[in-house]
Amino acid sequence: MLIVQDAVPADANWLAELTRPFGEDARIAGTFARQVPSADASGVARRNLEAWVAARAEPRTVGPLRADEFRALRPIERLDLCAFDNVCSCIRRDVWQRHRFNRVPIAEDLEWARDVLLDGWKLAYTPAACVRHSHDRSAMYEWRRTYLAHRRLMELFALSTIPSLGGLLTAIATTTVVHARVWSRQPSTMRELGRALALGVAWPLGQYLGARAARRGAPERTFSGV
Repeated sequence: MLIVQDAVPADANWLAELTRPFGEDARIAGTFARQVPSADASGVARRNLEAWVAARAEPRTVGPLRADEFRALRPIERLDLCAFDNVCSCIRRDVWQRHRFNRVPIAEDLEWARDVLLDGWKLAYTPAACVRHSHDRSAMYEWRRTYLAHRRLMELFALSTIPSLGGLLTAIATTTVVHARVWSRQPSTMRELGRALALGVAWPLGQYLGARAARRGAPERTFSGV
């Protein structure tokens, strides 16, 4: 079982629910839990988390996956199918003995998920197992993390969410407006508004530059603390 240090179980049944699928299907390689925002999370953090598979209310089981099926999917479909989040997850022991996380800057869980699905296993998302987990981090930190993540998404799934400069400018304009609206519904401080607007630039810019670096074969970058 894997859980990060700042994920807090939402109730006493989370572990039983997280492990339940293993007893129901011998081909389940791993399960992962639902994440809900912390009580003090900002509106922008809540909105960002809502977009991720691990925030959905509906359970799902995916796999196995053949190589030709994987190649036929659109890049965004590859990511959705291979979604796995080790913020709170559980992995079958014999699968772990064959498939370990690789030493990579980020997205080791997504790479692992892709590999086990292609090896004939299944993955289960179990929202009945729930943890509180969210972050309100600086725009610089989020830019660096997004850059690394989207470089990996390009490498793993050929996914470029913002492939052009025009798309980047549109994404920045749209996201900053949305973040301002989100802040206005739950106004706090002007500093928080500034951070929300800065994130409206940092997230799209990280997506664009990370994928572009992967396409161009640019040298790997590392960032301290990310």
